[in-house]
Amino acid sequence: MYEAVAATPAGESTVRRFAATAGRRGFDGLVVRNADDADPGFDAADVREAYDVDAVDAVELVADDPTTLSGGLTEARREHTLLLVRGGTAKLNRFAAEEERVDVLTKPMAGRGDVNHVIVRAAVDHGVRVEFDFAPVLRESGGPRVQALRGLRKLRELVEQYDAPYVVTGTPESHLELRAPRELKAVGETIGFDAEQVERGLAEWGELAARNRHRFSEDFIAPGLERGRYDEGRRGPR
Repeated sequence: MYEAVAATPAGESTVRRFAATAGRRGFDGLVVRNADDADPGFDAADVREAYDVDAVDAVELVADDPTTLSGGLTEARREHTLLLVRGGTAKLNRFAAEEERVDVLTKPMAGRGDVNHVIVRAAVDHGVRVEFDFAPVLRESGGPRVQALRGLRKLRELVEQYDAPYVVTGTPESHLELRAPRELKAVGETIGFDAEQVERGLAEWGELAARNRHRFSEDFIAPGLERGRYDEGRRGPR
């Protein structure tokens, strides 16, 4: 299972501090989701050696409208293992859901954000994961927390209806905010998920990272087509 974190300078804790805490709390890896202008400056191999935690380089693109986002997608896709686009309005949510270069539509229910069947079906068609962000439930109270729960329940119903791909996160900005998987499962239960569904959403970050790392490798040409020596009767490279 993986957690998606905002590390310094976007957040309050370094990647290494996050990794040390994540390892103790039962995570296999971290997705470092800083914005493009907030370089966390870490070496994944060093983090793995020190803490036995996988650290995945990601970027979360944030803009007020899709036009602003369009120009940066190609470079961001080329430079980072995972490409995330923050939603929060109907236009941004639909743009991200229809863009095959995007791995994850984040915070779709934040602010004025809303999700409908058109957006979820687009995410299914284009292989875009929809994010369940539990941060408002974990760290808000009163009306904002109730509103966040209502939005997450609606999102869950749509995701289940269309069997859409999704990820789960608590979006910690400090190692002190990083919650163990069992705590995230408890939040998931309040919106109608069972423990296995939350685990699946946490694990999906790692699945995406593994897929993209493979696609960016020198051996990969296209899905089902790779460089390598083949024996007659074998379907894969030696």
